[in-house]
Amino acid sequence: MARAIVYTEFGSPDVLHQIEIPDPVPVRGEAIVRIEAAGVNPIDGKLRRAERPSPPITEPRPVGFDGAGVIEALADDVEGFAVGERVAIRDTMGTYSSLLAVPVERLAALPDSVTAAEGAGIGIPAGTAYQALKSLGVTAGDVVLVHAGSGSVGQAAVQFAVAWGATVIATASPARHEQLRELGAVPVAYGDGLLDRVREAAPQGVTVALDGAGTDEAIRTSLDLVADRDRIATIVRGPDAAEFGIRAFSGGSPVPLTEQELAWRAEALEATIALIATGDFTIELGPELPLAEAAQAHELIESGAASGKIVLVP
Repeated sequence: MARAIVYTEFGSPDVLHQIEIPDPVPVRGEAIVRIEAAGVNPIDGKLRRAERPSPPITEPRPVGFDGAGVIEALADDVEGFAVGERVAIRDTMGTYSSLLAVPVERLAALPDSVTAAEGAGIGIPAGTAYQALKSLGVTAGDVVLVHAGSGSVGQAAVQFAVAWGATVIATASPARHEQLRELGAVPVAYGDGLLDRVREAAPQGVTVALDGAGTDEAIRTSLDLVADRDRIATIVRGPDAAEFGIRAFSGGSPVPLTEQELAWRAEALEATIALIATGDFTIELGPELPLAEAAQAHELIESGAASGKIVLVP
């Protein structure tokens, strides 16, 4: 029997519990992956709290979208993957488990130089950052302001923008500034006086802004600095982004992603793995907890008590 974390009612982390389920069997286009690490993301808690549109719970609901592991079985029609191959998983509900059936188009090969924890930390953070920057048209010569640059999405955005030749200004608490410098960004502290500090850090002006903080301060600063509002986006303030005349990606946005934007999110998994393998991209790893301690993992991510990507290990 496989093990999985589920919830049968919306609520606090305490609603999460581990159950046994029958081992999955692959159907057309699927692989069975033995999960070695599952990434814990803020969206997992938002869904658990019903802060995103969710249908009524009629049966135990699985948790998690990102993971990494080893292929144990393949459907007869699958080509391009092999039993025993290490893979990373994106956009597949239920990664908080020991075994999972995954459509093979949501898998990417994971080289030995990339750990399972790193592979499990890619999907949502890197996919969100990569797609957002692509949608905003970031290229060499841009000056990009990333709010909440020390978060998992922020760190990914910093690294992609730097790799593409942009100059990056990133907001964070002073304790995280040295880390942002190592990633290639110019750090600035958030809080009163942010606008003046960013102007000092980027006297040439700012051409693109990506908000991962969701604060009024971040939105106002972006509007004051970036002339073209089509090059300002938030990944947090989805419902009211239109009121500011800016774009929203996730964060409860009523505007769905385009087919191209969805393709960019998928493309990000392999692109990030390749960068990690060559030492050109870093995922900050946080605590690793046993699968059964999923509730504690959610408490940590919601309290902000832990830095880095939290992963669950079956």
